[in-house]
Amino acid sequence: MSESVRVLHDAPLETRNTFGVAATAPLLADVRDAAALPELLARPEFSARAPLVIGGGSNLLFAGDPGMPLLALTAHGVRIVAEHDGHAIVRADAGVPWHGFVMRTLADGFAGLENLALIPGTVGAAPIQNIGAYGVEVREFVHAVEAFEPSTGQVHRLDAQACKFAYRDSVFKHEPDRFIVTAVEFALSRAPSLKLDYAGIGDELIAMGIAAPTPRQVAEAVIAIRRRKLPDPAVLGNAGSFFKNPIVPAALVEALQAEYPAMPVFRGSDADTRKLSAAWFIDACGWKGHRDGDAGVAPTHALVLVNHGRATGQQLLDLARRIAESVQRRFNVAIEPEPRVIGADW
Repeated sequence: MSESVRVLHDAPLETRNTFGVAATAPLLADVRDAAALPELLARPEFSARAPLVIGGGSNLLFAGDPGMPLLALTAHGVRIVAEHDGHAIVRADAGVPWHGFVMRTLADGFAGLENLALIPGTVGAAPIQNIGAYGVEVREFVHAVEAFEPSTGQVHRLDAQACKFAYRDSVFKHEPDRFIVTAVEFALSRAPSLKLDYAGIGDELIAMGIAAPTPRQVAEAVIAIRRRKLPDPAVLGNAGSFFKNPIVPAALVEALQAEYPAMPVFRGSDADTRKLSAAWFIDACGWKGHRDGDAGVAPTHALVLVNHGRATGQQLLDLARRIAESVQRRFNVAIEPEPRVIGADW
């Protein structure tokens, strides 16, 4: 195998997932050059079962040992591939840390990704999950995704339409073993179009004494809000928001609002649906700050499950199931996890 690949046997995964739970992979390959993928995946130990691709491990819960090999893309290249009239296509390898990429684009004078600052994970994971925060989703800026298809050995370029983006969803999530995302191209602009009316960004900027913010200052406001509300995975193991906000029929929302007028309601995927706040439901059921041993819910944000030290992935999953069951029982609303659960079914 070339110097572009390092293969580990019986690889410990505690430092490979932001929950910090213990698990062991039979094989783990760190790949520094995507061009090495065909040779690596032709090896019997990697071709017998599709490998699980991990980035920063911020969207995974290992509820048990994975029964498949793992693959991590570690290339960190970033470059401008085209620029004209203040608009640019910026390409980043899948292994680039997401927050660092956001801050680099802002430092280079490009706007667009500022509301997505401080989201953990890598560039390669961003389109898979269609990450979003503070009124912005990454799909708004994805120009193309480069992906390797192991079954055919082909490298594909998927435009935003081909990615089939939806709320926290994409073709890569629906067909998790079909593609390996190797790079992403983003369409960014030097002319900002700031979104300041979501989740307190405007108030944060006022508190900072900023009346006419730059994109970098918006990112700083987002970072300040996130640091207050969300625990740092380096200090307290977590995967950020554990549950997706449910999208439900408008008729159900009307019935719920009659009983719970303070319930937050947002626009859904179409005129007949609404998006509701999973955090509000979980908080209303009394889970914020709850703790079962080392598995718990963050005291600052009801959506965040946390590992206080030695929680197992199964313990965290059991807690998540109990939370979802209580929401279903009280409100007749189903909530589902954002992270991919490995080693158990939801």
